[in-house]
Amino acid sequence: MSHISGMLPCCNCCITVPQDQYVAVENFGKFNKTLPPGLQMAGCDCCGVCISFRAISARVDQTFVNVTTKTKDNVFVNAQVAVQHRVREKSVELALYQLSDVQGQIDSYVSNVVRSYVPVMTLDEAFEKKDDISDAVQKKLTTEMEAYGLEIRKALVTEVNPDASVVNSMNEINKQKRLRDAALMAAEAEKIKAVKAAEAAADAAQLQGEGIARQRRAIIDGLRDSITHGTGETLSTSQISELLLITQYFETLRDVAANNKSSTVFLNHSAGSVADVASQIRNGVLQAGPAQHSM
Repeated sequence: MSHISGMLPCCNCCITVPQDQYVAVENFGKFNKTLPPGLQMAGCDCCGVCISFRAISARVDQTFVNVTTKTKDNVFVNAQVAVQHRVREKSVELALYQLSDVQGQIDSYVSNVVRSYVPVMTLDEAFEKKDDISDAVQKKLTTEMEAYGLEIRKALVTEVNPDASVVNSMNEINKQKRLRDAALMAAEAEKIKAVKAAEAAADAAQLQGEGIARQRRAIIDGLRDSITHGTGETLSTSQISELLLITQYFETLRDVAANNKSSTVFLNHSAGSVADVASQIRNGVLQAGPAQHSM
């Protein structure tokens, strides 16, 4: 808001009104009317005594308000609110003569609203509900500043800044949380690897056992057929067991001889010793059966 002069040096009879301003005509200091943009005649004047002019901007102004307050979890924050406002075309008189400090008035209302809302919120809620705070500020300013000829276009909470130490603490908390999640995921991956390795080893051992069993069965069938071929005789269970023991006995000797790191092994090497081993195993099995039934 400012005083301006007419086009003529010693007279305010006519004036050029800019497009972005509202100009009020005063007759001996009293408000008379507002002039539209362009070249306008204000009336008869003598040396600028009868007529004077006041101008106020018609553009949208933006006022920044910084408010320091405390959240529900006792964290001090600095909230910055941007208020966009302009003079109502039909309320130029109120804007010129009712309010002397627009910035101070807006600052008071914004501070009052922010300090009413933020203390009932936690820090996280203050970040999440900035739009709610903005709506409350805009509603309050729209109602109160209408009496002063101002139109509130928008009120925005642009920043909510806690203390630097609080920011560092929050970042450290998030960092440690992510490190913990990463460690849990790594441990879970190792667990899965160990389980899968154990399952693979069990499957391999099972398949190996099945392969050995088939191998032994094929060997026994071959020996039995070669022995009983053309005779019409059948082998008893004990005889089949002795054949299997003999086969494993010779395979053991072969494996010991094939191993370069094997030590010298002294065995009672004769066919009779194999029969003795077979009889000892058979007697052990027969003796273990009644013992288990008696328990």
